[in-house]
Amino acid sequence: MTSNWQPYTPTESLPWNLERVKHLHRRAAFGATWTELQQDLRDGPEASVTRVLEGTSRIQGQRDDFDSIAKIIGDSAARSEDENRLKAWWLFRMLFTPDPLREKLALMWHNHFATSNLKVKDLGMMLRQNELFRQFASDKFGKLLHEMLRDPGLLVWLDANSNRVGHPNENLARELMELFTLGIGNYSEQDVKEAARALTGWSIKAGAVTFHPELHDAEPKTILGQTDRFDAESLAELLLNQDATSRRLAWRLCDLLMGEGVVDQDTIDELASGLRTRQLDIAWAVETVLRSDFFFTEKNIGSRVSSPAEYIVGTVRSLELIDKPPSTLILAEWCSRLGQDLFRPPNVGGWKGGRSWLNSRTLIGRANFAATLVAGELHSPVQPPDLKRLLAMHNESAEPEITAYEFFATLLLSGSGVVGNAGTSGDPESIVIELFSSPQACLM
Repeated sequence: MTSNWQPYTPTESLPWNLERVKHLHRRAAFGATWTELQQDLRDGPEASVTRVLEGTSRIQGQRDDFDSIAKIIGDSAARSEDENRLKAWWLFRMLFTPDPLREKLALMWHNHFATSNLKVKDLGMMLRQNELFRQFASDKFGKLLHEMLRDPGLLVWLDANSNRVGHPNENLARELMELFTLGIGNYSEQDVKEAARALTGWSIKAGAVTFHPELHDAEPKTILGQTDRFDAESLAELLLNQDATSRRLAWRLCDLLMGEGVVDQDTIDELASGLRTRQLDIAWAVETVLRSDFFFTEKNIGSRVSSPAEYIVGTVRSLELIDKPPSTLILAEWCSRLGQDLFRPPNVGGWKGGRSWLNSRTLIGRANFAATLVAGELHSPVQPPDLKRLLAMHNESAEPEITAYEFFATLLLSGSGVVGNAGTSGDPESIVIELFSSPQACLM
């Protein structure tokens, strides 16, 4: 591709530096440790982006038993009927997964197919849906869409049980077109009514989805100008082949990886065109963005507000609190307190993101989170982090040594890390709290 999505090559005006290494890990993962940043700074953008794409970018906090432990924790949480344990399981995955990009894409799909346990009331269904997001995170979008049209959690959330021939329920059909594929303005109300007929006949009982032919409307329907005996499968294929769907997916990926107000419609359309010719291959689009000149341009750095999950997990990992990690139950509680209640998006449209993450309450909350971290109260029992040791350990090989302020600003802030009084002296704990008092701490 040409134009904004052409491959990035370091130049004098766009050098491969620590600022861009941090940017890669903040947008495509959940931050990075000092050792991981230094590795990528040495190895250059080609190798660094490849590691992120392949799920091999993390050096610290790796566990040989990650997959088995994550499964045990997830299954146990689902059986427990304690929603907080399932939220804690997902924070555990974000902290320790060897493939943070896949986890970030799963979080994106959770917002795209926003489903809340407040109505579903079944943690097993929510766990199954979450695993689908992860399994098909970077696959061709059609695979995920077809899976979601058979997902018990989503069908309960959008009232599929009441969708019957002669009495179609429009909830799933409307969100399928408005949110999951086409976007507003690319379909009519009559299209929604006809699509609802195509989706009739499915029910959920004891967590399983069953098709009942006698309850399905098998008569011809006209949707988006085409007439056929549409059912759920053929309706999905019709929507997947619309230009509007590729544009919506391109927008969704840019919303995740690019900054606020950075991407114009022509640039999104260019990415959408590539998606269309590749059967909506999400992996191709993600790689195209992450390897692009546009991704590493100055205006894209520090131009996006981090979500609570990104903020919390990024902070914990950057400060290397992973050998003796905080309680993920406490982290999940903080995530909810700051506005991102996992498995409970606010409505079918999900979280708005961007500046909506910030208000007077959540700004104070983010600063309070930093103070709680420094005090060791994210652990149970209380265990303050040894920030002095962290600084000393990484200064052993630094030439020249860097100040405490420079070190922690580099780890915790987007961009150059220069805020407030860059000459601040004092203990690392005070510096970390001061840094988090800056609005820049919310940007990535």
